[in-house]
Amino acid sequence: MALDLLVILVLGGAAFLYAALVRGKGRGWALLVGSVIAIYWLQPSLPIRFSAYILQTATVLLTVATWWLTRPADEAARKEATKENRVALLVTGLLVVGMALNRYVVADIRLTAYRPPPPLIVAAVLAVLFVLALVLGRRIRHWNQRRVLSAAIVIIVLLFVVLKTEHLATALATLWRRSTGQDPLLAGTGDLAWLGFSYVAFRLIHTLRDRQNGILPDLTLREYITYVLFTPAYIAGPIDRAERFTGDLRKIPQMVGLDGNRFLAGGQRIVIGMFKKFIIADALAMGMSMTPVNALQANSTAGLWVLLYGYALRLFFDFSGYTDIAIGLGMLFGVQLPENFNRPYLTTNITKFWQSWHITLSNWARFYVFSPLSRSLLRREPRPSPTLIVFVSQLATMIVIGLWHGVSWNYFIWGVWHGLALFVHKQWSDRTRKWYRGLNDKPWQRRAWTFFSWFITFQYVVLGWVWFLMPTVKSAAVTLARLFGVGW
Repeated sequence: MALDLLVILVLGGAAFLYAALVRGKGRGWALLVGSVIAIYWLQPSLPIRFSAYILQTATVLLTVATWWLTRPADEAARKEATKENRVALLVTGLLVVGMALNRYVVADIRLTAYRPPPPLIVAAVLAVLFVLALVLGRRIRHWNQRRVLSAAIVIIVLLFVVLKTEHLATALATLWRRSTGQDPLLAGTGDLAWLGFSYVAFRLIHTLRDRQNGILPDLTLREYITYVLFTPAYIAGPIDRAERFTGDLRKIPQMVGLDGNRFLAGGQRIVIGMFKKFIIADALAMGMSMTPVNALQANSTAGLWVLLYGYALRLFFDFSGYTDIAIGLGMLFGVQLPENFNRPYLTTNITKFWQSWHITLSNWARFYVFSPLSRSLLRREPRPSPTLIVFVSQLATMIVIGLWHGVSWNYFIWGVWHGLALFVHKQWSDRTRKWYRGLNDKPWQRRAWTFFSWFITFQYVVLGWVWFLMPTVKSAAVTLARLFGVGW
């Protein structure tokens, strides 16, 4: 289920009841309960029997397991919150089993878009997994914890790669269909449409890496689950940081319930987001933006450029609209989610663009790809040249961002497209700082250069969207050639 008008209305109503009726520490527990229920509610139905329920249950189990691995090393700190953690574990387990009770509810009023498996089977499986976790936990306690955390990161990355790689995802869907007695010939990536996993995976990796580095704050199980599954940010981000989110979460008990200013600000942000998404973006989607079909059907270079500009604007208004809605809903619940867009198409160089477009993803990649990779290269003997370190680190970072959208050659090339641009801009800016400062005394030249820089940056970003949109390298190459009047 997308973040549509019904979802916004339901979440807005839930936020009003939450603010009006829930007090003190109960608000934190209400967010936990609501977040767990919401992931099952939002998950669309899938063709493989019980898969929609199983995938969201896997999200919960992964979240609980990652919390256990990222607990503080200090035994005193662990024991301090033991009672609350046990209660949170029990409540979460009951919610998972409780959502399976939708199996016996009439489809028209069911909380899920699918029929879950029998709750007794779910309870039995959870009990077995709990016992296995206790046994495994005692063994893991004596292992090298840094290696355990690294192994957990590798498992999440491998799962991510399987889901994002068409052939691997189809192979997994084929095996799953066979195990349920369904036709394996119908298997496809749509069988594994795991709602929210892309964002959940990045939050889990973030906490695992921060625990390795000793900078993750101590989180209770209730806080951790709420951070990972927080409903407004579950579908399309932003990718918040645990320490920032938890800071807001711990202030919620003192929050004024029906605060008019908070609801006004949150409501305004939601309305702005809805206007962007449902008015502008959806209007552009109705034949005014490029698609793989109309890109090949266009009969003129000018028409193709119009469609490409339409697609660029559609992407921005669609995604930033979702972000505005998420931020507004978060405000209603008392959480100030981070900003994700800051006028990216008005930036004057590619570096500023990536500081303004999907900001939380860019920051994540900088913290967990660029910085550790560049530090690792700096420690190598013989040490590579600074230019090579920057080149490799920037290229690798953008490739990761590209492949996060899907493991395909087009997303890989799109990552390379931006990685090369970032490297070229870095080299250019390092060599022209003195000249650029001299433009301060030449206002007309500075304005001309600013306009030229914006124009080049915007055109480069827009052309890059061709790789992002088209399904194959050949179709993207043909489209790019036609944009420059070649191949008609």
